[in-house]
Amino acid sequence: MRIAIIGSGDLGRQIAHLIHQDTDDQVIGFFDDFETKGTIIRGIPILGNRTDVCVAFDNAVFDATVIAIGYKHLHIRKEVFDDLEGKVQFYTFIHSSCIIDPTARIEEGTILFPGCLIDQNVHIHANSILNIGCTVAHDTIIASHCFLAPRVAIAGVVKVGLCCIIGINATIIDNLEIVSYVQIGAGSVVIKPIVKFGLYVGVPARFVK
Repeated sequence: MRIAIIGSGDLGRQIAHLIHQDTDDQVIGFFDDFETKGTIIRGIPILGNRTDVCVAFDNAVFDATVIAIGYKHLHIRKEVFDDLEGKVQFYTFIHSSCIIDPTARIEEGTILFPGCLIDQNVHIHANSILNIGCTVAHDTIIASHCFLAPRVAIAGVVKVGLCCIIGINATIIDNLEIVSYVQIGAGSVVIKPIVKFGLYVGVPARFVK
């Protein structure tokens, strides 16, 4: 399969490397609003910007696309997905080292980095990223457009809302709900439901702003 990646920064380059290292699929180009068409990045050309994606897909330039816009711009990540949904095919990448229970559901456009463990009846909605070594226990739901940093651990029966950012080594105990647009800082431990959007840090995690 021929893959085009939206975003040629660090995340896009990471994803391209993983696809080439772990699959037979081929990244044939990037789309990027901040690079000149024809520029070569690690051997992969810039095909155009965001406005060129649908035309290129309709012209069979690529077979599927994935969005490589990271945690600093989750609102743009969501915007791009919403703009393209139903118009292009989204690529879902699950590294071969991940352990995924057969009952888990992982929706289109989601990226699972090496070493993720996804338990039974987990539902990860579209266009989310789980970085290296994330663990998600049974019956947990992660809504669309979320970003989980390396080694996040989420216990069972947790609900994570839209566009949440969960920092490296953060832990969320079981049977909690986290509303949309929440950021949880690195190493934080969430032991109570989060009902107000904003930034939470510490052990236990507390609202900052």
